[in-house]
Amino acid sequence: MKETRKEQQHQLFAVSERTKREREVDARWAWTEPAVWTERMVDALEGGIEGGKWYSLVDKVHAERTLSAAWRQVERNGGSEGVDGERIRDFKCGVEKRLAQLSEQLRNGQYEPMPIRRVYIPKLGSHEMRPLGIPTIRDRVVQTALRSTIEPIFERDFCEHSYGFRPGRSTKDALRRVDGLLAEGRRWVVDVDIARYFDSIPHGQLMREIEKKIADGRVLNLIERYLKQDVLEATPSYAADERTGTPQGAVISPLLANIYLHPIDVVMAEEGYEMVRYADDCVVLCRTQDEAERALMRLGELMRTRELTLHPEKTKLVDATLPGGFDFLGYHFELGKRSPRKKSLQKFKDQIRERTRRANGHALRQIISELNAVIRGWFEYFKHSRHGVFKPLDGWIRRRLRSILRARQGRRGIARGKDYLRWRNAYFQRLGLFTMAEVHAQLIRSLHETHRPESRMREIRTYGSEGGGAQLLLPL
Repeated sequence: MKETRKEQQHQLFAVSERTKREREVDARWAWTEPAVWTERMVDALEGGIEGGKWYSLVDKVHAERTLSAAWRQVERNGGSEGVDGERIRDFKCGVEKRLAQLSEQLRNGQYEPMPIRRVYIPKLGSHEMRPLGIPTIRDRVVQTALRSTIEPIFERDFCEHSYGFRPGRSTKDALRRVDGLLAEGRRWVVDVDIARYFDSIPHGQLMREIEKKIADGRVLNLIERYLKQDVLEATPSYAADERTGTPQGAVISPLLANIYLHPIDVVMAEEGYEMVRYADDCVVLCRTQDEAERALMRLGELMRTRELTLHPEKTKLVDATLPGGFDFLGYHFELGKRSPRKKSLQKFKDQIRERTRRANGHALRQIISELNAVIRGWFEYFKHSRHGVFKPLDGWIRRRLRSILRARQGRRGIARGKDYLRWRNAYFQRLGLFTMAEVHAQLIRSLHETHRPESRMREIRTYGSEGGGAQLLLPL
């Protein structure tokens, strides 16, 4: 019996999952998309190919099984609609037909990315707004398919000290490396800030880096078209800069940003500098001030060759064992201690304030339930801070809850005096309020109980004896 088009498509979409079960590859490449990276291709990737360039790739991008796998990723990630107003649930209706059309357009060279919808989100710790580009759902699907196809080619050679937006790596991995280097006595830190990095990447140099590994002209053309996508704002749309910048918010942008900084990573590693980089957030940890000054000078030279600029005020050299310290990935490192940086703390407090206005009409249990979601998420990331961070924050949150209860009794102002006797800490505990200081203390006690005394300080370590003193820190 002849199969219908729909039956054929359903079988095709099942190929990715079946291949994933049957494929046997090294654990290093387990994250690669099975719809693209077969065992044979992974073997070629691992062993290297003649000439070092990959030629026939566009057929992998437009294959319906690749687009189907890409759609599943886009659907999981969610997100807002683009300029066409099409939402995830809209695209899902008749998705097989939509993916088949995309495949045909890519195969015939008729696919054109739509403009990016520009929105502005609050910049952490500032009154400024950060621009964010939102591609359409269809463009996100194609970009995801493109990234799935080319990412392993570049990932193969990325440096160990690069952590941002890479498979199997996280902010905590980068923070652990920084913590370990500080523990080794690398107290002199070059705190690096690249001025307007994502907006400054020159297209010409970026494409030359990509062309070192990819020779498929249609894939290169697709990347260039994404770099030059128009941008639509509330005001009339405008054309993206023809020469610089990658669209922030685009699926492919983080990979392109890593590709462009890779040559700097290589030189710094070859010259023996201990750099830790997460996208454009970067620190270099050195044993002496002289080494740190040389590292800063070298970085400046390398950035200029890439047509990038180190921010003259935000890029600085610091001694991590003295007052002042440095920020990295939300944490502040100073005097051998870790704590949330000021901007991270401010953002957390703003989220709490938004949910604890005195005019809040919700039941207290509901307010606490909403607060707990914010508090737990923030604590999970910052639980590696010094213990003294959490108790004052717990008290501040309870005071805001008492102020709500005070207002409901018709009294003005923030909680004070007898309010602390009327609604004791145990009252909020019974209502289920998450208490960070208590949970942090439990985690510390658990480490005491599960580790032998001689190994405990290896796991809960500090660094920099000057002014820091002994302390207990949850290991990153």
